[in-house]
Amino acid sequence: MANLGLARAVLATRHVLRTVGLVLAIGLVASCSPVIRNHGYVPAEDELAQVEVGKDTRETVGQKIGRPSTSGLLNDEGWYYVQSKYRHFGPREPKEIERQVLAITFNEAGVVENVGRYGLEDGKVVEISRRVTETNIKGITLIQQLLGSFGRIRAEDIAG
Repeated sequence: MANLGLARAVLATRHVLRTVGLVLAIGLVASCSPVIRNHGYVPAEDELAQVEVGKDTRETVGQKIGRPSTSGLLNDEGWYYVQSKYRHFGPREPKEIERQVLAITFNEAGVVENVGRYGLEDGKVVEISRRVTETNIKGITLIQQLLGSFGRIRAEDIAG
C-alpha cells in the first residue's frame, strides 16, 4: 500500500513538473514573438477622395480629413500625414517595416495643388528630430585636449 501511495505522488510530481515546463516553454515562445505597433495617421482612400485638387483650401481639407501633425517647416506649402509600422522583437531595436506619407501641397492662395502618396520604398529615412548633443571640437578627444595644453603654458604666464 505504501508503494502505491509513493507511486501516485511521483506521478503527480511529474505531472506538475511537465505542466510547469509546458507553461514556461509557451511563455518563452510568446515572449520571442514580434510585436507590431502603428504610429501616426494617414487618411483612408475614401476620405481622401473627398479632397479635390484646385478646389479645396486648407480650411476645407482640415474639415474633410483633419489637420496633420506635420506641415511644411520652412514655408508651410504642404501638409504631411505620416503613418509608420514598427516591428519590435525582444530587446532588439524596433525596425520600421512600413511607412506611408500623404503629402498635400497648396499654392500661394491656399488652394490644393497636388496630392501624393509615398511609401518607405520611395525614399530614405529622414531624421525629423535628433536628440544628440555634439561637441564643438571635432576629432580631438578629452585626453588630447588636456595633453595638448601642457606645452603652451609658460611660467611667466602664470607668474604674471
